[in-house]
Amino acid sequence: MLKTDHILVKRLKNGDEVAFRQLVNDFQDKVFNTCISLVKDADDADDLTQETFIEVYHSIHKFRADSRLSTWIYRIAVNKSLEHLRRLKRKKRTGILTWISSQDPEPAFQVSDFNHPGVLAEKREQAKILIMAIDKLPENQKIAFTLHKMEDLSYEEIAEIMKKSLSSVESLMHRAKINLRKDLSDYYNS
Repeated sequence: MLKTDHILVKRLKNGDEVAFRQLVNDFQDKVFNTCISLVKDADDADDLTQETFIEVYHSIHKFRADSRLSTWIYRIAVNKSLEHLRRLKRKKRTGILTWISSQDPEPAFQVSDFNHPGVLAEKREQAKILIMAIDKLPENQKIAFTLHKMEDLSYEEIAEIMKKSLSSVESLMHRAKINLRKDLSDYYNS
């Protein structure tokens, strides 16, 4: 753990509100970008960012300093995002079953139109297709790819966040790239 992390963690464990505000200011954009890259909805990403920092605040005494503070925060953000996606899947399945059984012409669920804040307007269509392809990846590939390509984290950092070996992360990235090439080949070859 970095010396600055050690000092900040000590201040956080002592309930220093200024230190917590500093932590939020330093990490809120990174956490939001991670969440929105995974959940594809700005409002949900906002909520998950808040939930992440609430978790950090309540769990800082459990932080063992066997990784960097940023790695621990990213891990919480990823876990919160995955929990949210699992809840949505359960809700969507329930909504589909309710819709089928009711014969209502309008489904009880909606697919949001996703716009990532970092994408320029003229690139939105390409980005939308890429994001839809990333979303089809298996969960671990999607997380590794998102953290590396969208958050610019190293494979080593991703390995810590995902609690996987470096070779596992390299393999996940390799398979993600192969899957994306396959999925996007029709789009780029047309």
